[in-house]
Amino acid sequence: MRGTVRADRGAATVWTAVAACALCVVFGAVLALGQAVTARHRAGGAADLAALAAADRALWGEADACAAANRVATAQGATLVRCGVSEDIADVTARVTLGAWTTEIRSRAGPPPATPLPGPPPGAPRPYG
Repeated sequence: MRGTVRADRGAATVWTAVAACALCVVFGAVLALGQAVTARHRAGGAADLAALAAADRALWGEADACAAANRVATAQGATLVRCGVSEDIADVTARVTLGAWTTEIRSRAGPPPATPLPGPPPGAPRPYG
């Protein structure tokens, strides 16, 4: 058996190379997904904070409110795409580009509704003492 060549010689090298390539593809997909999720969360946070800043300045007029929203969005690494104030409700859209991913998130902020939220009836026992 010493002088014969076996047909499967080097097969482990091929399988190892295929497995390494597959792991690289999976790793790249996980990195891309993480980048997309990061962009989405960054845009959401920037939009929420910009909407709160605009709602805080809503009584000063739309120009001042949107200027405050733009400052906050820029500080969060986002771009303010749209800003509007209707009465005392601020409505903004922020955009974040991270790598190959671009995401836009819309957020609204304002005072609580005039009608109270439904709760337990008067005289009902409180669940936590």
